[in-house]
Amino acid sequence: MNTTSSQESFEKLQNEVSTSVSGLQKLFDTYQNECFQVRPPEFFSLELCGEAGELANKEKKLWKGKFISQDELSEEAADVFIALFNYVNSRRLNLSEAIVKKLHKIHPTQQ
Repeated sequence: MNTTSSQESFEKLQNEVSTSVSGLQKLFDTYQNECFQVRPPEFFSLELCGEAGELANKEKKLWKGKFISQDELSEEAADVFIALFNYVNSRRLNLSEAIVKKLHKIHPTQQ
C-alpha cells in the first residue's frame, strides 16, 4: 500500500463526501417532502431494512448460482440508497458529517 497515494485518495474522498452527499441529501429531502406523504423515521428505518433485505436476497440467489441481472441488482441498490436518504432526513441526521467521521475511524493511518 502506497501511504502517500492512500492519504491523497482519503483526502479526495472526504472532500467529495462533504460536498456531494450533503447536496444530495438536501435534494432528496426536498423531493420527498414535495412529492410524498410525511412519514415517521420508524417507517423509513423499516423501509431501509426491507430494501436491504431484497438486495441480500438477490445476492443469495447469485451465490447459489442463479442468474440475477445487473439491472436487478442496480435497482435494489438504488432502493437501499433512496431509503437511506429518506431515513437520515426523517431523523435530521447529517450523513456527510457521519461518513467523514467514520472514514477517519477506519482509515488505515488512524488505526
